[in-house]
Amino acid sequence: MALRPTEKPTLILVDDHLIFQQGLKTILTYENIATVIGEAANGNDFIKLLSHLKPDIVLMDIDMPYMNGMEATRKALELMPELKIIVLSMLGDEDYYYKMIDLGAKGFILKSTGIDEIEKAIHDVMLGESYFSNELLRKIIKNFSTNNNQIHIINESLTDRETEILKLICHGLTTEEMASSLNISPKTIKTHRANLLEKTGCKNTPAMIFFALKNKIIEI
Repeated sequence: MALRPTEKPTLILVDDHLIFQQGLKTILTYENIATVIGEAANGNDFIKLLSHLKPDIVLMDIDMPYMNGMEATRKALELMPELKIIVLSMLGDEDYYYKMIDLGAKGFILKSTGIDEIEKAIHDVMLGESYFSNELLRKIIKNFSTNNNQIHIINESLTDRETEILKLICHGLTTEEMASSLNISPKTIKTHRANLLEKTGCKNTPAMIFFALKNKIIEI
């Protein structure tokens, strides 16, 4: 269920660097962006938290001891399929992005990013959209030539409208914003989005963004 504008999402921070974790919690609280209801230093501790906490969103590190972010994401989404997970990434983690997308992560942001981008990522993901740091996308594009099997090119061509909507998705517009821009209903946008997922063979919106980049439908 989408939050009302006046509601703050509840959030769990999962990161093994205590100073980073505490600093981010302080900023999220001070800026009134989210209510941090739990913190964990590894995947094992995070999964234990889910036995009694029901967060709206999780900020998840990838490289952690005992249980890494990939395994923690897989187990968490088995327990709570509607849970929204944003990956906290360092440059150099690109090899994990495809796996995290397949597992169901909704967003990717750099640990070095500013609070404004973190706030936007949380906002967009809570609205049912996805979020990618532009810097991360640029790094991923550079790796396409050596990761040719990560995204499969399709033979079935997209319609002009589907291509138009895919471009808007890649530029971060919400369903409502796309509907307003194209003067069509949100329901029609959702239908086109479902068709895009089927035609591209992608499991989710982040995978469609990769698809669009590799097929040069958009450039950044």
